[in-house]
Amino acid sequence: MELQFLGTGAGMPSKMRNTSALIMNLSAEGEGYWLFDCGEATQHQILHTPLKPRKITKIFITHLHGDHIFGLPGLLGSRSFLGGEEKLEIFGPVGIKEWLETTQRITKTHFNYELIIHEIEEGIIIDDEKFSVTASALQHVVPCLGYRIEQKQLPGKLLIDKTNEAGVPKGPLLKELKEGKDVTLSNGNIVYSDDVTGDPQDGFIVTIVGDTSYCDASIELAKNADVLVHEATFDNETGNLAIEYGHSTITDAANVAVKANVKTLIANHISARFMPSDIVNLRQQGTTVFPSIYIAEDFACFEWRDGELCLSTD
Repeated sequence: MELQFLGTGAGMPSKMRNTSALIMNLSAEGEGYWLFDCGEATQHQILHTPLKPRKITKIFITHLHGDHIFGLPGLLGSRSFLGGEEKLEIFGPVGIKEWLETTQRITKTHFNYELIIHEIEEGIIIDDEKFSVTASALQHVVPCLGYRIEQKQLPGKLLIDKTNEAGVPKGPLLKELKEGKDVTLSNGNIVYSDDVTGDPQDGFIVTIVGDTSYCDASIELAKNADVLVHEATFDNETGNLAIEYGHSTITDAANVAVKANVKTLIANHISARFMPSDIVNLRQQGTTVFPSIYIAEDFACFEWRDGELCLSTD
């Protein structure tokens, strides 16, 4: 799993940050890309990465402010032009279906794939063999959602020394054992998966919240998460604006991380008022409360490896 930030700014694009968009790359898990929000020029940002729009399989919209949705129509159209034929699902608050269908009808945009739009409320919105996704209402000036993505428990690692001892040859039988299936060798011996695999491993938990003031819903949604992506539009000195406009300060985000017992916080949705020279101070304000903080930058990519989140340096 990778988290690729395409837009980390607040309100409108700036020279340093585009508007909100984040890709969760689940190619290694067989799920393609999941896109969270799609601000203006998201598809332009994608052009500067190895990502392919046709591989986006699901889009999750937090709320209907323009800096989170104005890139959608163009991206959906380009996905067709670029050979996307697999179905695409969009999840978002009430109103997203009307807006997209009206835009498609008026512009006469044609898609070469099935587009399924889910208008959702709070609760579990996806629950399959690999993942569970829960949506919760946050505290903003318009209805806004946060998403909790939980990977289901993974099979234990294959113990090669034990498969060798049991006489399992290299090839498809090893794959079946790793998947939890018992196999029969050519000599008739049965090798049981439980005997040659380690204990099941916990999957990752990632919480991605939209625009929100500090609230209990964010804490509950992020409980024991490995990664929390939380907006931090303002610093402590501009906290009065955070209250007025339904946003959070970096300290608000850090307090959510502490109370939710998360491992890593990525602060996102940063106001254009903060220049690169201000980011060090912004991070210091957050680490006073919660030490494991990254400040998201456009094109920053984080990799989930061996149960840890690492900032990619590629």
